[in-house]
Amino acid sequence: MLPAGIHHITSEPSWLLLLSFTGFLTILRPFISILKWVFTTFLRPSKNLKNYGSWAIVTGSTDGIGKAFAYQLACKGLNLILVSRNSNKLKTVSKDIEADFPHTQIKIVELDFSGNITAGVQLLEEAIKGVDIGVLINNVGITYPDARFFHEVDEKVWMNIVQVNLEGTTRVTKAVLPGMIERKRGAIVNIGSGAAIVMPSHPLFTIYAATKA
Repeated sequence: MLPAGIHHITSEPSWLLLLSFTGFLTILRPFISILKWVFTTFLRPSKNLKNYGSWAIVTGSTDGIGKAFAYQLACKGLNLILVSRNSNKLKTVSKDIEADFPHTQIKIVELDFSGNITAGVQLLEEAIKGVDIGVLINNVGITYPDARFFHEVDEKVWMNIVQVNLEGTTRVTKAVLPGMIERKRGAIVNIGSGAAIVMPSHPLFTIYAATKA
């Protein structure tokens, strides 16, 4: 004979069992996501990024996340092509990284993503000719000067956001990708934003969230 609990379950209608199982999976899903995040963040073995190539490109590399990426990539033994609009900051960051990692080769490319992207990308294409680019970090990005509803954003502001966050990322990727395909290796990382993930319909940063989805 079946135990009373199991007998009770098997006697329930199939639709109720299916509904209960679906509810169980719904409850379980957040816990699986947390476990996956813990494994990815703390337990998963790190990769040897030099297997992708000996050079890395970082856009928006003179401040914040981009600068941190540049330091970490240098720490991993990769040479760097730093891309930013401010030549003075590029030189400063380059010198600082070379001081900490003297064996790192560094090239700098001045590219204003809110200006003439075509001319800037041409400079980048010249800089990467014959270079073993293994990693591309598309970090550059801008947002509103202050929180605004969609209808309150000036056309010049939102067009600039689209140009920098979307066109800039796309043009740089298009310049770098053919070499990776030819070498059959490489990694491209596009930096998004919590505004597009946690709150995808953020009413005060709609255009920015869309460009960072």
